[in-house]
Amino acid sequence: MFESLTDKLQAVFKRLGKRGVLREADVDEVLREIRLALLEADVHYKVVKDFIARVRERAVGAEITKSLTPAQQVVKIVREELVKTLGEPGRLELKGPAPYVIMLVGLQGSGKTTMAAKLARYLRHNGHFPMMVAADTYRPAAITQLEVLGRQLEIPVHSEGPSVPPPRICANGIQEARRRGCDVVILDTAGRLQINQEMMRELEEVKRTVKPVEVLLVADAMTGQEAVNVAAGFHQQVGLTGLILTKVDGDARGGAAISMRSVTGVPIKFLGTGEKTDALELFHPDRLASRILGMGDVLTLIERAEAAFDAEQAARLEQKLREATFDLEDFLEQLRQVRKMGPLTQILDMIPGLGRLAQSISPEVTDRQFKHVEAIILSMTPEERRNPRIINSSRKKRIARGSGTTVQEVNALLRQFRQMQDLMKQVGKGKKGLRGMLGMFG
Repeated sequence: MFESLTDKLQAVFKRLGKRGVLREADVDEVLREIRLALLEADVHYKVVKDFIARVRERAVGAEITKSLTPAQQVVKIVREELVKTLGEPGRLELKGPAPYVIMLVGLQGSGKTTMAAKLARYLRHNGHFPMMVAADTYRPAAITQLEVLGRQLEIPVHSEGPSVPPPRICANGIQEARRRGCDVVILDTAGRLQINQEMMRELEEVKRTVKPVEVLLVADAMTGQEAVNVAAGFHQQVGLTGLILTKVDGDARGGAAISMRSVTGVPIKFLGTGEKTDALELFHPDRLASRILGMGDVLTLIERAEAAFDAEQAARLEQKLREATFDLEDFLEQLRQVRKMGPLTQILDMIPGLGRLAQSISPEVTDRQFKHVEAIILSMTPEERRNPRIINSSRKKRIARGSGTTVQEVNALLRQFRQMQDLMKQVGKGKKGLRGMLGMFG
């Protein structure tokens, strides 16, 4: 969601890098462009003013180190101040007697129901036994949606229908959680405007009744500047303990993420990075700052890889690569593992220097290409997958018919696979690095 802001900041820093000596006038010119870039990205004007003042104070001072050029030092200062603006990373505070109650609040359409399921999945993965409570009695499909998500994830859901008041539903849900032995209860409350006093009083009553340990605002990153007013309104009424930004994989300008923490003083705890229930990331301000400045996010990439790849499979693959016995079955297995890490554009965006390449690739196109490759390989016999050299013209026609593709696409895959095999042999001998390996994406 920070593509536009990243492009503008990188352009500023690129021009800055051409100057050997940095004068105060140069710093002012750079900061003027950074100010415009942040304002265009929907960052709150008060946050921008404070941010620029801090950067200028440090950039004009005597902070130029011997190991960095003046331009690099300005980039370093901007990054450090951006991390400071984004605040310390917030984590769930699950303390006191169980069950711990987490109350989700926000505007209608911000993604609370899906976020309840994502949060439940995350907590279960971290050793908890969560339960979800359907306390949204206003949106017709909300209860059904939460129940469907609960069945998919095999996580219990407490619901009582639209005629029961939400505070009573929440209280009964906690009693049910105790009976079932669940240690965390996630309340999916109805979406509401922060200026609707009647609806906000209902939230206050829910909070008084169940005494949650966490009150998390689920905020849509697409909301822009208004997200700051929404966060401030909810914080004033119900006392937020944290923020969750959703739809950060979309085309929002990203200013809400930078503004909300600074204006409300409430930490951002999670980022929703997609529609699936596993598309949830812990918020790391330093990593997000690096991504905004186009520096990548290698740590998050490593964490995704560790979650997606099986250690035994990785060891077996390494052995096959060393012995040059890597075949199409192994290729298909690795392709499926890579897809578990998320869209290819997100993966490339986390690798330093490849942000621009990610912007030139359409997620829909890469997903379709992955599916075509999978269909082609699955249309082969086991013998053909193990030994692709036996695939002649008649076999190619059969594979193309079976996969719903063309002979040209089959030829392209086989050609890329042969190139990849040659590349893997060279990598094993230490001849090529990351740039060469990216050739496999075509």
